Amino acid sequence: MRKGIVASALVLGLALGSAASAAQVEAVSAARLLDVASGKYVDNPLVIVTDGRITSIGKKGDAVPAGAKVVDLPGATLLPGLIDMHTHISALAEIGGYNSLQYSDRFWSVVQTANAKKTLNAGFTTIRNVGSDAFDDVGLREAIDAGYVVGPRIVTATYAIGATGGHCDSTFFPPSMDQKGPYNIDSPDEARKAVRTLKKYGAQVIKICATGGVFSHGDEPGQQQLTLDEMKAVADEAHMAGLRVAAHAHGAAGIKDAIRAGIDTIEHASLVDDEGIKLAIQHGTYFSMDIYNTDYTQAEGKKNGVLEDNLRKDRDIGEIQRQNFKKALKAGVKMVFGTDAGVYPHGDNAKQFAVMVRYGATPLQAIQSATITAAEALGRPKDVGQVAVGLYGDIIAVGGDPLADVTLLEHPVFVMKGGQVVRQP
Repeated sequence: MRKGIVASALVLGLALGSAASAAQVEAVSAARLLDVASGKYVDNPLVIVTDGRITSIGKKGDAVPAGAKVVDLPGATLLPGLIDMHTHISALAEIGGYNSLQYSDRFWSVVQTANAKKTLNAGFTTIRNVGSDAFDDVGLREAIDAGYVVGPRIVTATYAIGATGGHCDSTFFPPSMDQKGPYNIDSPDEARKAVRTLKKYGAQVIKICATGGVFSHGDEPGQQQLTLDEMKAVADEAHMAGLRVAAHAHGAAGIKDAIRAGIDTIEHASLVDDEGIKLAIQHGTYFSMDIYNTDYTQAEGKKNGVLEDNLRKDRDIGEIQRQNFKKALKAGVKMVFGTDAGVYPHGDNAKQFAVMVRYGATPLQAIQSATITAAEALGRPKDVGQVAVGLYGDIIAVGGDPLADVTLLEHPVFVMKGGQVVRQP
């Protein structure tokens, strides 16, 4: 009798173990799939995702693995999950200027979870977060990866590195309050130390502020704030550690020195000149130009508490940046999709696609900037950026043809991240 009980328990244990280890399979079909590499449509696709990775791409009507969860999206177009290369996930556009002081430090740690969910529901399955306080973005990434919070895959920069008194420093307070950015640098040696420390605490990309900014105090966007040697020290140290570097750079001189220093992506690039464009092409540097958010800040910024001087700087460079986007794109600079989410409300990321098309991009170029090209800039083309065998099952769908109407991307009807369905009709 005892042997029978042991045998029964063994059989039950094996059955439970088999069930626990059974693969999770999703089968997604639609009217068409956009191959972002070729720009061509695949009609009636059937995409199989097994344990979070794409395992096959066939045709609707092909055999579906036993036990697979089937999602059919008639009339819809499948695309890769979108990538936003410039976000501030713990920021709120609706709380600007000194209004933020009404909230405690940990308020931002909490609201970022809602921002993350909005971003994922909007079809952005991967984001690069280029700056947050208190290592909030690292904590959010860990919570999402562990399954406690719903949100996109996050590449974290933690704190941004800037010069004393520069855009990434704390410049809105008098000396008596002794506010300062914790990772200010004023020499190449300090730059190296900052990179090492940030990597130690969770940075997966390094963010620097090479020039002045729009939403800082006491500077102008065109002013260079880090030297070539300081930026080179950051780039060398980061690359030695296997990290890429993003440089906030509005001004022409700062952009050019950042490119010469080996920085991987230039953020904003608002006042870039012809020489800077040529350097970017020569060095293979990516531009991440946030050409949508001016629409929001000029319409809503004053109501949200943004100071007039910041709105003035935004007005001064908004149209110049858009024209330079058009010029750089036409010249052949590699463009990645970066929106500065947090300057406008999270979840509206896809509104930038229409602005990119208005200023010279084809719908395909705009989509590629948020998929295959962004994945290359991240150094993760084997993980994200395409619907292809071996990559993560990051898939969205829109209700029509996004090459005919890019605004369809503002309203995805289906979102899957890593094989998990997040949004569906």
